Amino acid sequence: MPSLLYIADPMCSWCYGFGPELTALLEGLPGLPVNIVVGGLRAYTTETMDDALRTSVRGHWKQIGERTGLPFADTAALDEKSFVYNTEPACRAVVAARMLAPQAALAVFHAIQHAFYAEGKDVTQDAVLASVASAVLTQAGVPTNEASFLVTLKSEAAVMATYQDFEQTKRWGITGFPTLVLERDGKLDMVTAGYVAMPTLIELLQALVDKEAIPEES
Repeated sequence: MPSLLYIADPMCSWCYGFGPELTALLEGLPGLPVNIVVGGLRAYTTETMDDALRTSVRGHWKQIGERTGLPFADTAALDEKSFVYNTEPACRAVVAARMLAPQAALAVFHAIQHAFYAEGKDVTQDAVLASVASAVLTQAGVPTNEASFLVTLKSEAAVMATYQDFEQTKRWGITGFPTLVLERDGKLDMVTAGYVAMPTLIELLQALVDKEAIPEES
């Protein structure tokens, strides 16, 4: 059965912008599985942001907000001088959710995005991630709470699975997010590398389906 691979990072601003487009696509294609792979945009970074980088990131956010209409918090975690833009913990929270309930991983991914961009929360912190993720999982009917989610989040299995996602992303040669891939019978076809609006997304996906349906000339 065909499925989609969504390679992204919850702290990637264009992935945040792409969220409604992907949601609209999936609503129009009920039953099409989507599997999320976290890309590690700024994984394992240890340095605090300087003012130049902070201004640059804020500029990107403004551009995305104007293009998509999505909200961005006036006061955000990255405004703190001590903020380290390490995306590994947020990626690992998505992986932990995937380990507990694969069907809810994308919802957790989107919730972390909203917490970071729209609410200005510091999603590099385990406690924040546990609060956000456990709320989504509970709503999805998965028996969990902040404490139990933290156990999974901090587990060696989650750490290694997250690292493996990063390495797989590199092996695929993917360097930008969001990236959407169509998988059919083990064959991977790129749908889009980067943000596109939903109508264009449908056209790209349809083109791949049509191409596959046309028999090759002998």
